[in-house]
Amino acid sequence: MTGHPFTLAGAALIALPSGALWWPDRRLLCVSDLHLGKALRIARRGGTLLPPYETRATLARLDGDIEATGATGVLCLGDSFDDLAAAGTLPEDERLWLLRLMAGRDWIWVLGNHDPAPTGCGGTHRAEARIGPLTFRHIAEAEAEAEVSGHYHPKCALAGRARPCFLLDEARLILPAYGAYTGGLWCHDPALVSLMRPGALAILTGPKALAVPMPRTAPQIRPRSSSLSR
Repeated sequence: MTGHPFTLAGAALIALPSGALWWPDRRLLCVSDLHLGKALRIARRGGTLLPPYETRATLARLDGDIEATGATGVLCLGDSFDDLAAAGTLPEDERLWLLRLMAGRDWIWVLGNHDPAPTGCGGTHRAEARIGPLTFRHIAEAEAEAEVSGHYHPKCALAGRARPCFLLDEARLILPAYGAYTGGLWCHDPALVSLMRPGALAILTGPKALAVPMPRTAPQIRPRSSSLSR
């Protein structure tokens, strides 16, 4: 396992390199901000045309994580669809792929700001979910404890390259966006700095999950020295 194990409120959890959260004792896989149907939504509204492959890429990653973990439950932590119309306009092969992943599993959709109402895809829809000691919601609440959330799409730079990341302190965990084409918010942004306590970690996704101290200020950019003689 190339994930990063940690404990939150007594729950033994693993941040996976893909950006998913795995809770082995519950056989529960948690993902946030899939934004399924984003390219189609942008095209529908007359925006920039993107290659319409992000839903397939996201479903393939999710399929792989479910297969690797043997998850019997999946919790999608809000903004699973890019808007309310997206669930009904997915191409048939992608809709059937999603239904196959859901079959036989306890599947929970936590509502997000992009999908604030049930989408008709089956499963259970909740404003938030309380499982064991943890509360799962889409957007973090300032004074919450034992909270798992998403929404912010945190990212962190390593060796000059931006990578989606989890943010973790003793009170909360914020998941990265799991979907393709989702972008991100730097973890030194004031919105995230104000939520995360001193000593928080950024757990970067990639070939393996890598935990580093959460940067709380923007990196300093050194000016390039001139090669011209003076």
